[in-house]
Amino acid sequence: MSDPGERPTTTESQRNPHASASRWRHQESSAYAAHASQLTGDGAPRDPHQTTGNVGELADFLNQSRIEPVDDNRDTEKYRPITAAAGDINGGIAGDNVGQSHAGQGARGENAPDGKTIVCGPLLNYRRMNEGRWYGSVLIVVEGGGKIPLDQPYLTLKQAVQPQEGGSASQEPTNGAQEEVRVEGKCLYSDPRNTFWAFDISVPIQATEASYEYCLPELRFSTEHKPRVNRFFVPAKTESMRIMFHSCNGFSVGTDEEAWSGPALWNDVARKHRETPFHVMVGGGDQIYNDGIRVDGPLRPWTDISNPKKRREYPFPETMRAECDDYYLKNYIRWYNTDPFAGVNGQIPQINIWDDHDIIDGFGSYVDNFMQCDVFRGIGGTAHKYYMLFQHHMPPPASTYTSDHATLEKASQGPDPNQLMDTYVAPMFESPEYIVGDHPGPYVAERSFNIYTRLGARIALLGIDARVERTRHQINYPETYKKVFQRLRSELEAASAAGESIKHLILLLGIPIAYPRLTWLENIFRSPVMGPIKILNKRFGLGGSLFNQFDGSIDLLDDLDDHYTARTHKKERRELMVELQKISAEFNIRVTILGGDVHLAALGRFYSNPSLKVPAEEDHRYMVNVISSAIVNKPPPTAVANLLARRNKIHHLNAKTDETLLDLFNKDPGDSNKTANHNHCTMPSRNFATITENSPNNPEAPNGNVDENGTEASEQNFLGNDGHKVLHRGEVQAGTTHKAASRQSHGRSNDGTLDVCINVEINQHDKEGRTEMYGLTVPLLNYRQRDEPMTPRESVASGSQH
Repeated sequence: MSDPGERPTTTESQRNPHASASRWRHQESSAYAAHASQLTGDGAPRDPHQTTGNVGELADFLNQSRIEPVDDNRDTEKYRPITAAAGDINGGIAGDNVGQSHAGQGARGENAPDGKTIVCGPLLNYRRMNEGRWYGSVLIVVEGGGKIPLDQPYLTLKQAVQPQEGGSASQEPTNGAQEEVRVEGKCLYSDPRNTFWAFDISVPIQATEASYEYCLPELRFSTEHKPRVNRFFVPAKTESMRIMFHSCNGFSVGTDEEAWSGPALWNDVARKHRETPFHVMVGGGDQIYNDGIRVDGPLRPWTDISNPKKRREYPFPETMRAECDDYYLKNYIRWYNTDPFAGVNGQIPQINIWDDHDIIDGFGSYVDNFMQCDVFRGIGGTAHKYYMLFQHHMPPPASTYTSDHATLEKASQGPDPNQLMDTYVAPMFESPEYIVGDHPGPYVAERSFNIYTRLGARIALLGIDARVERTRHQINYPETYKKVFQRLRSELEAASAAGESIKHLILLLGIPIAYPRLTWLENIFRSPVMGPIKILNKRFGLGGSLFNQFDGSIDLLDDLDDHYTARTHKKERRELMVELQKISAEFNIRVTILGGDVHLAALGRFYSNPSLKVPAEEDHRYMVNVISSAIVNKPPPTAVANLLARRNKIHHLNAKTDETLLDLFNKDPGDSNKTANHNHCTMPSRNFATITENSPNNPEAPNGNVDENGTEASEQNFLGNDGHKVLHRGEVQAGTTHKAASRQSHGRSNDGTLDVCINVEINQHDKEGRTEMYGLTVPLLNYRQRDEPMTPRESVASGSQH
């Protein structure tokens, strides 16, 4: 890999020595041009007055970029106008009229950008912990740029002075951390519109929790509400991180955003963060909604084509790529500048994986021959570019897919020179927290970025990229699972050998894995009965709202196919869960799964077949799936939530593992009426989750053998219970009366368990986003190997084979 320090030089001593002293000079000297060509590696420029007397050179040059016409009405052998990669001859950017944002316009002259105006950010990411240090990064996007960025920004970082009770300052920070550190920016990407700068930061992990402040001197902000000085918190050396989890951070196309008070729940996140700071903010996918690209963006003309075959055969030329690129850039800048989300994303360190709306609704779950079309391959690459920049602070690929370049390159994509005009792209570099897939995805021509990182003393996080490799029939390649679990095992072995064993593994998935089945609905949508309706839809538009605008399939089918519980993913899902069970038993580690996507709050659980009579505290199969979605988008109708609750049956993963949802919602939030009386397991209201370890370093609880919910500590009360009953004492009184749902007692026990709380919006019209808390506790695992008798289901299966 290339050294990430290889970036374009921007310091005064290394600028072009032949540059004019006047900023208003319209054209620099020939000496300036010759020196600039050496910097860019393009060779010496040709003398503009040099002639050969032969116009054939010009004709040959023009013909190189001409290709076959779309229609058959021209007699010429080659024809297609030459298109610019990023702007027209006047410096305008393709797609300027798409969306609204602070994206730079590559202006020149009197109002030319100087590279000092921040149009987005700072955005704070957490990366990893290693050898007593915390590592993260800060991203900013500034106006203007090009092959050589306009400025070299820097960041200052220092430990904040903590006020003690009574208002006096605390004692001096340790390890020299009180000294202000200067961090130089690293250019990830720059074109005439904007430049992306990342600042790699690291701080010591101290004996007590510490907070750090960073700021960006000499830079201007384009927004008033973004904090100029940002503070983040790092846990003590012996403590685990306090975790906030969210998904579906945006509105679907056509949603009345005012009716839902905008992204109001971020006010509640900020409020809770001020009271008890979060150490990390985990994004489970759909951190941004880019679906508008097909409604008010450059894909609108393509979407309006009524014939799915013509849509499938539509090209994705450079002009369309430039317009889509501009749309994704502007939409990211717009959304990440939207308050109150903008006030949080620079102060709580983020870890993200992506999902379909980060690209476009349903990406990866339409039929294969449609997903292979030029337009979907094009927007997949463009969305991936900005996903890497905004959400991972990593350089994007040198270029993304276009049908023009694919035609020239035939097999491999390779860098497209059109996209590198007046553009700098940093070399890709390795970062230890990533587990990179070995092969490009089927529709996004890039490799998956999976994550392993430690969240403090006793918690680790494993995030699986479930979008790059996805099709209707697979979520990830088998070799990717193998690589991910090999890395996981090596990390857990190393932690155990160092005497720093991981007690809880958080598995981050984009979609739920323990969720009610809708197989009957899948069967209806795929049945021959739908055939005549599809034909009438294609010819006469009958049932238009029932069918999606892309491949002409039933609109809900892509959502159903997206789920791990879909029929097409059943085998893959089972193998994933069995592998997690092996990991859990081998390392005595409790696995908790995070999932979003479905715009509901719920709590799924896997557990051992009740006939085995395994206490949950010793059950390596007991895994909670925290389903928290959406923090911004509107929930589905109440009827849908109630229908799912009716389908909350006990399912059998295999002969020894069952699953179902917990009745977590003992009441509707506040005085609202959001669900039917029978529904206590699915909540159609916006929400986010918080997870805190009950640290063994906390003070001893005063009530000894009785837990805070007033329940005796005997596991025998729960043996033989099925999933429609309580499985262990941490589930007793789950909901609003549980200790994990109290601000005073959440995370305050000392038994090493996890307190999980889902914060549910009370009133959509409340701009403060106040929530009601629903909690339960996930027990530590005290695994011991046992001789398990054959279950009745195994006996039946065994008998059927003879």
